[in-house]
Amino acid sequence: MTTEDRALSAAAYVPGGSRWLRAAGNTGLTVSALGLGGAPLSSMPEVLGYEVPKDRALDLIEAVLHSPIAVIDTSNNYNDGESERRIGEALRNTQASERPLVVTKVDARDGDYSGERVRRSVEESAERLGLDFLPLVHLHDPEFFDFDEMTAPGGAVEALVAMKEAGSIGSIGVAGGHAPTMQRYVGLDVFDALLVHNRLTLVDRSAEAVVTDAKGRGMAIFNAAVFGGGILATPRGGRETYAYRPASPALLAAITAMADLCDEYGIELGAAAIQASLREPLVDCTLVGMSRPERVKWTLDAASNLIPDDFWARIDRLRPAPEHWVDAEH
Repeated sequence: MTTEDRALSAAAYVPGGSRWLRAAGNTGLTVSALGLGGAPLSSMPEVLGYEVPKDRALDLIEAVLHSPIAVIDTSNNYNDGESERRIGEALRNTQASERPLVVTKVDARDGDYSGERVRRSVEESAERLGLDFLPLVHLHDPEFFDFDEMTAPGGAVEALVAMKEAGSIGSIGVAGGHAPTMQRYVGLDVFDALLVHNRLTLVDRSAEAVVTDAKGRGMAIFNAAVFGGGILATPRGGRETYAYRPASPALLAAITAMADLCDEYGIELGAAAIQASLREPLVDCTLVGMSRPERVKWTLDAASNLIPDDFWARIDRLRPAPEHWVDAEH
């Protein structure tokens, strides 16, 4: 393959490229290769380590609305709905030629993840977002609840399926972390989409098997947290956590080696983390969390900068062994 061919291939998944806009599995929805992850918008310093003032969040959403990014992902439970409130306010206040696909998630409240709670969660989200119809709703973080209770008659899964069948919401998905649990939900064969986080990145492929299965079923695939909670965006920033938990020495050593390789090529590790997901044929939409308006341009530039093919072979060899991945059994 010539340098020109490689450039054309990389250009497919940048704005204006042939793969920038693509079908989201069999949902009938169209997504952009990159989407905005809405957790930072809500300002959760206890999780993210910093606050995001409302004005800054609104400016960021406005920048996204005027960009080629066509997906905004959020959740009912991001800071008690603050992410949805801010997105809804920005949608009302911003004049943009096209509206993005807004994806949200149902969440438990005070330990209640009943069918009634799912229905109420949908109502709350629609009201905050100012939307009459939610085109894609995920069941969020089910790994923290009993599978048998979640899938029992009248439970959370049945309620979400019933809402889809009644036409009150569009497609339904499951969004979470622990890959073996996600596999159990995918195996129910009732969901249209799967969102995984921190588990299909430069340093961790815990979710590869479940994503492959879901893709084979025609499900839309969303890949979130490709920075692993921030460490892959700031590899020399003193962070020692990956996926919001302490990183092993082997993982930290791999990230340092990857950062050194990026220095050799004159690129940022964060850009490589984004492009690794964009290059992944299993993924329909890569969700990138942002907290400042200027990060919109940085993210689009990171997706667009050409990275040589030989870099990818070398960085793959630096990935730590599976026993150091998030879902490894100890």
